[in-house]
Amino acid sequence: MESITGYFTGKAKEPEGKIEFWNNPERSGWLMKQGEFIKTWRRRWFVLKQGRIFWFKEQQITPYSKSRGVIPVSSCLTVKGAEDVLNKQFAFELSTNRDTMYFIADTDKEKEDWINAIGRSIVRHSRSVTDEEVLDYDSKRAS
Repeated sequence: MESITGYFTGKAKEPEGKIEFWNNPERSGWLMKQGEFIKTWRRRWFVLKQGRIFWFKEQQITPYSKSRGVIPVSSCLTVKGAEDVLNKQFAFELSTNRDTMYFIADTDKEKEDWINAIGRSIVRHSRSVTDEEVLDYDSKRAS
């Protein structure tokens, strides 16, 4: 079994070909993330689709694009603001039971939109939540 670090670094074997990440994503946009070894901040194009967060060097992605990494949302426990942790504006963090990954959005609205989209995806793809519970949660929020 591969560790979640493999997902964070893009080294995990994940069936990217089965997810049309280039077509109608749940959310996409530019975010800054730290490199795995050299901890500089790099701007990457992120795509949230079908319980996976992919990232790419370029915004123009096609069926032939190769992601630089992928995170399975089902392994994520929390997503929340992290300005105080990083001392950087528009920062947020995504945590699993093993790792925490940090991101920086361009605006506060972008940060909040990513946190909300990832949070909804965590609930939707959580292994401990049934489909009925997700539907009940969504219908209660709408009322």
